Amino acid sequence: MSQAPKPNPEKDAKVDFERSLARLEQVVKKLESPELSLDEAMKLFEEGVKLSRECQKQLEEAEARVEILLKKADGKFVAEPFETEEQS
Repeated sequence: MSQAPKPNPEKDAKVDFERSLARLEQVVKKLESPELSLDEAMKLFEEGVKLSRECQKQLEEAEARVEILLKKADGKFVAEPFETEEQS
């Protein structure tokens, strides 16, 4: 019997992020069209804002999971949270 593949939340999150980002790029491209009606532009703009927020949230979650391993003087490695320049 073959077993079903185990779900990989990190891979799924990456796929969702990539898909959301690709859709956001499509939305931006459509918004640049001069033939777009105001109603269509508003719908696309709302979708774009939602996608942008989703992508930002996913990036923040990924950043929170990133840790840097530092080697202490005794030769042991210790994980410390990743800090961006903005957090310093």
